[in-house]
Amino acid sequence: MDGGWSDDQGVIDGALSSGKHTGDEAGEAAVDDGHVNVDVEEEGDRDSEVGGDARRDTTFATTKQTIESLDYDELDNDISIYSKNQSATQLREHKDSNQKQVVLQWVLFFLVGIATAFVAFFIDYVVKHLMDLKFERLVDSVNRCKEEGCLALSLLYMVGFNVGFVAIAASLTAIAPVAAGSGIPEIKCYLNGIKLPGVTDFKTMVAKVIGVLFSVAGGMFVGKEGPMIHSGAIVAAGLTQGKSSKMKWIDVGFKRFRSDRAKRDFVSGGAAAGVAAAFGAPIGGVLFSLEEGASFWKQSLTWKTLFCSMSAAFMLNVLASGINLHKWGQLEAPALVNFGRFNTDIEHLWNVVDLVVFVFMGAGGGILGAVFNDLNKRITVYRRRHVRSKGQTLTEALLVSTVATVLVFIFSMKLGQCRVLSQEDHSQEFAQSARSFFCSDNEYNDMATLAFNPQEVAIKAMFHLDGTFSLTTLFAYFLLYFFVACWTYGVAIPSGLFVPCLVTGAAYGRLVGSLVKSWFPGYSDTQLGTYALIGAASFLGGVVRMTISLTVILMESTDEVSLGLPLMVALMVAKWVGDYFNHGLYDIHIELKHIPLLEWEPEESMQQCQAEDVMAPYPVCFRPVERVGYVLNVLESNTHNGFPITRPYIGQEQESRQGKFQGLLLRTQIYIMLLEKCFGPRRAAGVLAPRLTENTFVDYYPLSKTVMDIRFQLTTQDLELYMDFTPYMIKSPFTVWRNSSYDRVFNLFRTMGLRHLVVLERATNEVAGIITRHSLVHHEEEAGHDAPSGGEQRAGPGGRAVRAMSVLRRRSTSTHAGGNGDGTGESAPLLDTAHEGDSDDSETF
Repeated sequence: MDGGWSDDQGVIDGALSSGKHTGDEAGEAAVDDGHVNVDVEEEGDRDSEVGGDARRDTTFATTKQTIESLDYDELDNDISIYSKNQSATQLREHKDSNQKQVVLQWVLFFLVGIATAFVAFFIDYVVKHLMDLKFERLVDSVNRCKEEGCLALSLLYMVGFNVGFVAIAASLTAIAPVAAGSGIPEIKCYLNGIKLPGVTDFKTMVAKVIGVLFSVAGGMFVGKEGPMIHSGAIVAAGLTQGKSSKMKWIDVGFKRFRSDRAKRDFVSGGAAAGVAAAFGAPIGGVLFSLEEGASFWKQSLTWKTLFCSMSAAFMLNVLASGINLHKWGQLEAPALVNFGRFNTDIEHLWNVVDLVVFVFMGAGGGILGAVFNDLNKRITVYRRRHVRSKGQTLTEALLVSTVATVLVFIFSMKLGQCRVLSQEDHSQEFAQSARSFFCSDNEYNDMATLAFNPQEVAIKAMFHLDGTFSLTTLFAYFLLYFFVACWTYGVAIPSGLFVPCLVTGAAYGRLVGSLVKSWFPGYSDTQLGTYALIGAASFLGGVVRMTISLTVILMESTDEVSLGLPLMVALMVAKWVGDYFNHGLYDIHIELKHIPLLEWEPEESMQQCQAEDVMAPYPVCFRPVERVGYVLNVLESNTHNGFPITRPYIGQEQESRQGKFQGLLLRTQIYIMLLEKCFGPRRAAGVLAPRLTENTFVDYYPLSKTVMDIRFQLTTQDLELYMDFTPYMIKSPFTVWRNSSYDRVFNLFRTMGLRHLVVLERATNEVAGIITRHSLVHHEEEAGHDAPSGGEQRAGPGGRAVRAMSVLRRRSTSTHAGGNGDGTGESAPLLDTAHEGDSDDSETF
């Protein structure tokens, strides 16, 4: 579209929606995942000229790109009804076509799973060889230099290797900023109904896939599993459309699936396939898409998503087993992360006494996760204020890489303890990864063994080996990973959060298990591997606040169903405790960008409100027949995406658009009508204009034209002709009365995946206002600004009462109406984004 929050009636861009945010969130706007802020220097300079206090009241413009909602609602208009009311022969043909489309949809879900598996294998294969190359030469250098006293050269070699790889990863995100981070917050927003610029672009996928190779191989405390979810979603979004907006010559059909609704279903399957490929957890992948993102779910989508996940897990297993292990058809490499199987020789992995300890471990994981999230939020806010240009983001990435490398090297050389390599360890895989820095031939350095290996090897060692690591090593390793991983998440590189949290949590759980074993020597049933797994789950749950899906993911990846109950208990307790302090880390980053994500339930403080409290009043309306010039002027003067159609009363002034509500028309529909020159002279019988079909609208998806492009294609004579919106307007859109409860409004948006909700006057059926997703989130955030100091939106009954009163006060004091700048006298709604004391520097699109 041509700028702004194009589904909002005259509302400032979603990234600029909050002029006064509490605390450090003031003025933080981002479309680019908070990693690379571009085009913000002008606003920053202007802010510094005004003074330090003005920073809290001035928003930053980030990019000219837009944040939009997806159109999930089907177009219920005359042309769609006509296509359904066909002759008997046409109906039989239509039925056969529908059956073919269903089969094609299943085939596409299968292909999405297969393609995601190939992407996952490529990432794993290249990372494995890069890591082997790095550690092989590094270990040789350390072993040689410990005798010759040249460890500084080994450190320089390690720093150079890591910094060089990280520089490549950071450079790729400078080209495609959305590729930075894990991509899970962006996919969560997409499944929630929000279209972020560039999230499903092919360029983003290339930067994500190639970048994560060098991020992981460069020794950053990141994982390659999180970006797989984003990559799977991009594969699904691109493969199933059968066309490219950049390469026009690519068009292989699939027109039936060219809609936001169909595309969202495929993205759900792609995200689930990414989870399945990363962790070997197809069922967990389905639950992830359902729990973390989808605001609208169908029963048939569950089967298709599971089929897609199974396809991805199976194909990755075939490829990895055949190419990496040379065992074609054996299926012995189920995922990117292999946690290994727990000891099946013992009778049980846990008992009732352990379950009590796991409850406390879950609480500890929730507290640690809350601290991790709060610290990362503060770092992110600082980063968004002071690390803006591409050069600064690259410098920060190199700095983090250098610091992490130096710390890992020092910890391994100075804090590691020499421990005897037992006969049992000799016969296991552990002997191949053990590092003997500064130890005798039959010993290994426990800290170096953890730090100088891939993270997956460290996790397997903590899960499956008893008596391998000292308490000092575990504690130091936990602190190292906790703080460095916290600093790393948000740096301008493709990075996953799951594996670093699992490593940190495994060290925490292993430490607790070792303490229990030392404090209660008579209790011999403690399985340190089980404690490490519960610790990993509780800390990861305390950070991301996932419950059902994470439980199943860990059960499937460990292939141990008996651990389901302790995993569920630890994750639930971690979520409850963590939620008492703050939100999950993904939600925090979404909030910092001011993206209007709809949660599962509305805020309690808004229960006393009604539709009229959150609607944008007096929206710009069209009559059923309008002049082309007037329509074009309206499109150029605002960024609205939905226009109510009203039929004026008999004898009403010609310029008035008041009247009874008839339907809703989308901006994209108007664009296509103008591009197809669906207008003509006005006669008594109506407008003499060409009639468009459903296929015409499908062919334009996704529409990339702007209103300026359309104006250049129209002549002066065209502007004097007329457009008839009647056949194309949505005749039965969702509507509410102006005194409808806020709960009803919110639930309609959340469950039906709406983009617009028209508010009507009960007595006259006239348009009173319009509600968008941004309207709901904006008013909930604004109500939170009147809460007592401390700012937390769940600050108890008193805070909720204050927020409710602040919204209710706007019932009597709201003055939203204002001219929309098109010179017609129409009034466009403006939400309260221009707070008292704000300067005019805040840019509206």
